[in-house]
Amino acid sequence: MLHILICEDDPKQRKRMETICRDYIAMTDHDIKLALSTDNPAHLLGYLEANPQTNGLYFLDIDLQHQINGIVLASKIRKLDTYGKIVFATAHTDLAPVTFQYKVEALDYIVKDKHEHFAEKVRACIELSYQQYIQRNTTSKRHYQIKTGDEVLNIPLEDILYFESHHIPHKLILHTENSRIECYASLSKVAELSSDFYRCHQSFVVNVKNIKRIDKAKKEIEMTNGAIALLAAKKTTQLLELMNE
Repeated sequence: MLHILICEDDPKQRKRMETICRDYIAMTDHDIKLALSTDNPAHLLGYLEANPQTNGLYFLDIDLQHQINGIVLASKIRKLDTYGKIVFATAHTDLAPVTFQYKVEALDYIVKDKHEHFAEKVRACIELSYQQYIQRNTTSKRHYQIKTGDEVLNIPLEDILYFESHHIPHKLILHTENSRIECYASLSKVAELSSDFYRCHQSFVVNVKNIKRIDKAKKEIEMTNGAIALLAAKKTTQLLELMNE
């Protein structure tokens, strides 16, 4: 799903942007959601930390009347959502060159005072972002992408043994046969990556195809490499059914 997030300090402009986005979502069958609309950049960053994104579309004002302006906000977003699409909806088009210094790779700059073109350009940005999201999702749907520092890893889903919760909030540990990789994500989201993934415990999601055996007495799952994942008693029956499919 493509998530749209808005950060605009002017209530009138923010409402206008929300209406355009909601109307466009309603008139298409696209898998899009208006996830957040706020006047506070700190709220947007907090949302991203709690809900890691890899396919966001961000409409940002540049002058947010906050210690974090739209350009700085965009640079922080880029660190959290590498492939997110950033659009500046602003009256300050003269600041466009500054964004290159921050390497935010803006998709577009929409001038607020050109009312006749504003809605049209917002809709065009949504449609372009959605088509690019579909294309990227189609080509990488059998991989799970992780950004670690300056490196981007594409892990084949079939190689993933299980995910487990990290002691750091909003962070997981991904296990393969020979590796352990930390990443920011949620168990509920990774469980949706594949029909082979199953949330067997509040702290674990396992790849059913990579289970070696289940110990119902100990409430444990042994993976193909000998690693152990925990199993909630109420999840046992459904997991066994999935293994037998």
